[in-house]
Amino acid sequence: MKFPVFALLCALSVSACAQSKPADADKAAAPEAGPEAGKAAGAASGKQADTPKEAMVRAALKGIDPRVVPDRIAPAPIPGFQEVIVSGQVIYFSDDGRYMLQGSLYDVKAKKDLSQVGLSVLRREALTQIPTTDRIVFAPVGIRKHTVSVFTDIECGYCQKLHEEIADYNKLGIAIEYLAFPRAGLTSQDALAMESVWCSVDRRKALTDAKSGRPVPPKRCDNPVAAQYKIGQQVGLQGTPMIINTDGVALPGYMPPDKLLEALDKLAAEEKAKQGKVATAAGSL
Repeated sequence: MKFPVFALLCALSVSACAQSKPADADKAAAPEAGPEAGKAAGAASGKQADTPKEAMVRAALKGIDPRVVPDRIAPAPIPGFQEVIVSGQVIYFSDDGRYMLQGSLYDVKAKKDLSQVGLSVLRREALTQIPTTDRIVFAPVGIRKHTVSVFTDIECGYCQKLHEEIADYNKLGIAIEYLAFPRAGLTSQDALAMESVWCSVDRRKALTDAKSGRPVPPKRCDNPVAAQYKIGQQVGLQGTPMIINTDGVALPGYMPPDKLLEALDKLAAEEKAKQGKVATAAGSL
């Protein structure tokens, strides 16, 4: 969903503020992502100093609302602009910070939404923050062709449908690595139930039980549910399940096993072709 510019400014302010407030500040449930659904945080230690253009953008954002902290600033695909991502929203600022544009940047010749390129980089970097030990993994027994990260909710109908077909995804060589995203917020019963799942000795069984409507014994522990929820917000999650490949590309919600394999194969071929062009260009220098 795209917001009008003025509404977006309000949304950015709320998102930035929410990062420093208790989790119950976000009570709105995210929608389910069905078939029709269409830089890691800058405060990290060791971050390089801003370029003059990045500094101009930060100053412009601070002028809009001091609480707004961008997740990523990078040169835009068009000259004279910087691409800025805040809580999964992509906006563009002129290099001098005076003008702001909102909307998809579409390359007509290449027939590609360039706005998704920066988001993919952000998603890829953000997902590296989540170790495999904090994920609930359903992997193929044989050859693993593809791995996807799936933000999931135990109450989401399409999430349940995806999980019912987990064996079929695995048979096709697709590994599913689940991440928690309780749509009703971190203080909801849904979130507490997901914490119980992540605190279970057998997480895979607990998740299967929860998605099948079977009770999971309440458990509390040091768990990654809140951290994963926040990363989901950061990468622009608009509905569950959110499926992301290893290159950070988000797919359009639930997809049947054969369709997901087809989409992942296509993306892998496109990435291979792109890397081939890069290698060829480098070799010609």
